[in-house]
Amino acid sequence: MRPIRTFNVSPSLPTKLEPLRTLAYNLYWDWNLETKDLFRRLDADLWESSRHNPVLMLGTISQERLQEVAEDEGFLAQMERASLQLEDYLKERTWYRKHRSQTLPALTTYRHVVEDNHRSAPECYAYFSAEFGLTDCLPIYSGGLGILAGDHLKSASDLGLPLVGVGLLYQEGYFAQYLNADGWQQERYPINDFYNMPIHLERDEHDRELRIEVEYPGRIVYARVWRVQVGTVPLYLLDTNIEPNNSYDHDITDELYGGDVDMRIDQELMLGVGGVKMLQALGYQPTVYHMNEGHSAFLALERMRSMVQESGLSFAEAWAVAKASQVFTTHTPVPAGIDLFAPDKVMHALGNRYAQIFGLSREEFLSLGRVKTGEFTESFSMAVLAIKMASFVNGVSQLHGHVSRQMFQPLWPDLPLDEVPITSITNGVHGRSCAAKAMQDLYSRYLGPQWAEAAAHRSLWAKASSIPDEELWRTHERCRLDLILFVRARLARMLRDRSASSHELLQAEEVLDPTALTIGFARRFATYKRATLFLRDLDRIRQIILGKPHHPLHNHNHSHNHNHKRNVQFVIAGKAHPKDIPGKELIREVIHFARTEGMHTHIVFIPDYDIHVARLMVAGCDVWLNTPRRPHEASGTSGMKAAMNGLPNLSIPDGWWDEADQIHTGWSIGQGEDYDDENYQDDVEADALYNLLEQEVVPLFYDRDEDDLPRKWIAKMKDTIRLNVPRFNTTRMVADYATQAYFPASDRSQNLTAQQFQPAKELAAWQNKLQTHWYNIRIEAVEVSESADVQVNQAIAVKAKLRLNGFTHQDVQVEMYQGPLDDQGNIVKGKPMAMNFEGKDEQGHCIFTGQVTYRTSGLQGFSLRILPHHENLGSPYDLGLILWAN
Repeated sequence: MRPIRTFNVSPSLPTKLEPLRTLAYNLYWDWNLETKDLFRRLDADLWESSRHNPVLMLGTISQERLQEVAEDEGFLAQMERASLQLEDYLKERTWYRKHRSQTLPALTTYRHVVEDNHRSAPECYAYFSAEFGLTDCLPIYSGGLGILAGDHLKSASDLGLPLVGVGLLYQEGYFAQYLNADGWQQERYPINDFYNMPIHLERDEHDRELRIEVEYPGRIVYARVWRVQVGTVPLYLLDTNIEPNNSYDHDITDELYGGDVDMRIDQELMLGVGGVKMLQALGYQPTVYHMNEGHSAFLALERMRSMVQESGLSFAEAWAVAKASQVFTTHTPVPAGIDLFAPDKVMHALGNRYAQIFGLSREEFLSLGRVKTGEFTESFSMAVLAIKMASFVNGVSQLHGHVSRQMFQPLWPDLPLDEVPITSITNGVHGRSCAAKAMQDLYSRYLGPQWAEAAAHRSLWAKASSIPDEELWRTHERCRLDLILFVRARLARMLRDRSASSHELLQAEEVLDPTALTIGFARRFATYKRATLFLRDLDRIRQIILGKPHHPLHNHNHSHNHNHKRNVQFVIAGKAHPKDIPGKELIREVIHFARTEGMHTHIVFIPDYDIHVARLMVAGCDVWLNTPRRPHEASGTSGMKAAMNGLPNLSIPDGWWDEADQIHTGWSIGQGEDYDDENYQDDVEADALYNLLEQEVVPLFYDRDEDDLPRKWIAKMKDTIRLNVPRFNTTRMVADYATQAYFPASDRSQNLTAQQFQPAKELAAWQNKLQTHWYNIRIEAVEVSESADVQVNQAIAVKAKLRLNGFTHQDVQVEMYQGPLDDQGNIVKGKPMAMNFEGKDEQGHCIFTGQVTYRTSGLQGFSLRILPHHENLGSPYDLGLILWAN
């Protein structure tokens, strides 16, 4: 029976408790200990059963309990403290003002900006992502990409950036995981009840649902807008599950990464095109658009359409503006991870319409997403589209930056690999979101209350060594116990759900030893992450788990005195994509081994991995295991979260771990060797893992003094806190994005759009001339002052005569490119050096001069090259034009 009227019923709160509503609807509570404690105090059982959802709590808690706490002076005092903390937080975000006020004097209005969601800001950064992992009661994320996006918003709020998030609100999210009796992953898709989540439905000036329209082939799709308030940062999410959309279009925002390739295109069309339209409808005028992965790259097309149809720009002029103000972050280290669409599907979904608006042929339009523009059968790549439409492109670790330059070098075929314009900003994690409460209290006591925001160079990090050993260790042991109690309860609940025997329920109450070395492994169960590498030799890992192998480094006296059995246990969690059968096989392999004789108490798989499970694991385990097939882990952030809690890492040197201090803060499995035979690689690296466990990790953990403290292990924990916490966090990461990407892109955007886009029109005309006549430029002669034999540090004068043929010396950047030669006679690790314009000779040649000096001996060489130069060009590599001397 369908209703004839509907009502959105809000919680009824006593007047004294109204501040709870404000606290519940700002996700600042997720990283504010006082507010979290307040909601837990309100009703601890309901807090857990609601998945830590304060809005749902307030809607279901009894009125009797609300009346009771309304008269509880202690509760009211804590509520007032939490309210004041939120109020102070919203006002006192100062980093952005300090670092940007010199170039943007209008920022004196910033306090008003916070209150008005950045709409009145002189600049605004729009951050687009297909998923956001903010807290476990908002299940609209699948894994690391989403958690990273959520942490990005939290730190943008902490730093006071004028940033807004853009995404999709999924009715079913990713999926809830459970296991059948055989250990095979099953999926459930619980429906998200948006009206009982900490999100707001946006309305227009007439108090109607704010809706946007997106043109799809043969129809209009409508979407309404929801807002999640993340501190000072609003996150806007599109929802198509409304009338008058048809049932297919309802499903566009149904599942994250669900459906077929047509649904994927439709989702990405809604995210990119719908996201731009939504911001416009909300009154935002972003100066920077950040594409977090390629899913949102269609935003560039919609922005250009708007400029062409509404501002009268040509396609080239619109491209110049869009590219200058767009930023792209790639998270994919393998080509298979990139969204590729068949040309016909892209043209049908949106290409025919946009190509007509832009005045492009079919193949000209498709070339926007192709590496080889003349290869008409090549698929349309969302990553290539994003790269071509961005003035700043980055990978998410130093190693991933190198891998990305290799992957995308064909876009710049004449450029040396090291100069491919893809840089890196290493990921981080939000410290106050992933460090356990007990650890945060410890840091606040000994490092100071601002530990989460303190830069790596600050002297407070040296204080980590002064944390008393016993206090750090007992704090960590409490976290381990919390994890074990949670695991036992979660397993028992899972077993009851599938009507397991009483014997199995009793076993669940015995799993894990609160004093044993606990190794954590939790991530997406993709095959390249090699979740079962530790099971490569079952007999050997069984001996390690049961504490039987001989350890020459182990201090037997200490061990015997304290009766440590030196057992090892594993806590494992993670989901495989519903269509990833090999990933599901890995989960079942872990489950089956755990069920072999004597293993069920030592190896536990926690079903339905989510943010809450992750936070318990990264705090309660003793060491964090990561075994990807290098270099397939772009960054990996779970190990960073573990480090936030003082956990050493035991990892393949891939992603972020490749640039961490692997001696003081953990152990490296191998040295990053390359292998052609994957089977052999698995044998070698599994053996290396077993050796580390037997000879270093286990002995160090169980080497106890007369106070039963593992002093050397604690020292490694302190090094982890001192070295990794200040470096691998999103405060540093978002500040890097601001200074390296947002500020320059925003400046370019505002320069190009000034005076009714006049600078953009001039840039586009210059670019058109450049692309038409670039190859008329001639390098007529290169004169060198010395012979082939020179000495180290000897200055060699170089003079170049150029025919610029219609261009001026200001249009070009002339460089010497020098470096040692390899065995093929090519310059390797070359360094460019700008040459100086000296004027013209009598024949009309443009004369450029410079000096070459070699710091080392051996066979060296240099070449000469010409690149475009313009004050409004984001990079000399933007146009892909380069001339080398023959």
